[in-house]
Amino acid sequence: MELLMDPNVWIAFAMLSALEIVLGVDNIIFISILVGRLPPEMRDKARRMGLGFAMVSRLLLLFSLSWVMGLTADLFHVVGQGISGRDLVLLFGGLFLLYKASHEIFVEVEAKDAAGPQDITGEQAAKATTKKLFWSIIGQIAVIDIVFSLDSVITAVGMVDQISVMVAAVIFSVLVMLIAAKPIGDFVDRHPSVKVLALAFLVMVGMALTAEAFEAHVPKGYIYAAMAFSLVVESLNIRARNKRKALLPRV
Repeated sequence: MELLMDPNVWIAFAMLSALEIVLGVDNIIFISILVGRLPPEMRDKARRMGLGFAMVSRLLLLFSLSWVMGLTADLFHVVGQGISGRDLVLLFGGLFLLYKASHEIFVEVEAKDAAGPQDITGEQAAKATTKKLFWSIIGQIAVIDIVFSLDSVITAVGMVDQISVMVAAVIFSVLVMLIAAKPIGDFVDRHPSVKVLALAFLVMVGMALTAEAFEAHVPKGYIYAAMAFSLVVESLNIRARNKRKALLPRV
């Protein structure tokens, strides 16, 4: 109770929650794009499972802080550059994100996913394919959740001392992301050009994670600012297209 009456605790909680939500934007976009490949009736379940895993992975990392902070120690050196456990996680996570985002851009722009469940004939085969796709997507979300969670927890440790405040901020931020994930996903699905922009954003995040592994820090503020500017321009394009459609004569 004494902790709840401390205004410094509430300030730290607010700052850390805001930071966790901002850092979770790329996580929401990644989940929304992958979930969009599933049938509509399975998307909410996949979102909940994906964000639930994100919360669990963050909490587990928070409760093993000594191990997490040990990941920042160098394991070996390459050309005079120290490589830590955290660097390896960021490197493989960044490469995975680069591959996945590039593949999704290709599917969206150059081809349609021929392995989708809608192309399979036979009810049993369709169900089996859909189930396989569902768990494949959950697995991919789990991999990238670990990468984003590690970065998020290390940032949280540098801001707040009380583990209870960190836990509360993580739970609150994931609840906010859970509420925001569906409208963001629906908006991305309705506008293919926005989906390509979001995938380009994930490419930039993957490049930033890969660079971070080699101690080349790229402020995420620059990436978010570039993406925000692109979204503003695209929102104007969407509005212009809708206006032109409204002016077309009805047949």
